[in-house]
Amino acid sequence: MTNTMEPHGHGMVADILALEVANARQRINRTELAIQRTEEMLAENIALRSRIQTAQQRLVEAAGRLVKISSATVPL
Repeated sequence: MTNTMEPHGHGMVADILALEVANARQRINRTELAIQRTEEMLAENIALRSRIQTAQQRLVEAAGRLVKISSATVPL
């Protein structure tokens, strides 16, 4: 039978388990950071979309005014 006890009293299995838990915590932390960055990017994209839609609406309104001005100044 093999001895799984190390000199300081911890078994290799316990050490492996501790490493696995540490790795899992790191993955969780990285995932949480990625989620946070994704949420920030989504908020920025929503704000940008709103600005683009507002600009498009202004462009449509300006084009309408230009057509009115053009038709008013062109003799029939």
